[in-house]
Amino acid sequence: MKLLIVDDHAVVREGLSAMVHRAEPSAVVLQAATFAEGLALAESHRDLDAVVLDLKMPGSDGIAAIRDLGTRRPDVPVIVLSSCENPVEVRRALHAGALGYVPKSASSQTFRRALDMVLSGEKYIPPLLLDHDAFFTHGARNAAQQPGIAQLTPRQADVLKLLVKGLANKEIGDALTLSDKTVKAHVTAIFKALNVVNRTQAANAGRQIDLASRLE
Repeated sequence: MKLLIVDDHAVVREGLSAMVHRAEPSAVVLQAATFAEGLALAESHRDLDAVVLDLKMPGSDGIAAIRDLGTRRPDVPVIVLSSCENPVEVRRALHAGALGYVPKSASSQTFRRALDMVLSGEKYIPPLLLDHDAFFTHGARNAAQQPGIAQLTPRQADVLKLLVKGLANKEIGDALTLSDKTVKAHVTAIFKALNVVNRTQAANAGRQIDLASRLE
């Protein structure tokens, strides 16, 4: 596992790095104190698995940074780690393309769970948003609309078809002769296109538009 931590506070970077190494001693953790430095590292290390990004750093717009990373490295998921716990900001970060949002007040176990979910192709939504049902129903409603499906490539549509059938990433990879990392990248793209936050919502969206039968 190779991670990039972008945060202007050295103590945060060192703490996260130590926590990751305790859980996975062989992990490679890169650090950057500015977004510009982080972007340069993200572009030079093509084997990155994820970026952990502080939303609020001097001289940078966190939302713009998420979008910039998504444009330049669409294959690399972004997890926001921020002291901000405003639901509006959380939604903005997720809608900009982040696949996880972890408040800095969260426990190390929460961060690790979020990291595991994102690395497996899921989205991590912090508990502070779980009571906002409108956020989820909005995503599910938009996911059923045809324009989202129209954005999918033929291969992503193949992946979604198997996801609808309940296959895990490894099973999808075996069926389509794809690597685990490629499957994760396709699942991430599907989530963004359908405006959903997890596999269940993506599968429900596929069923609602009868995707599986259209692709047979």
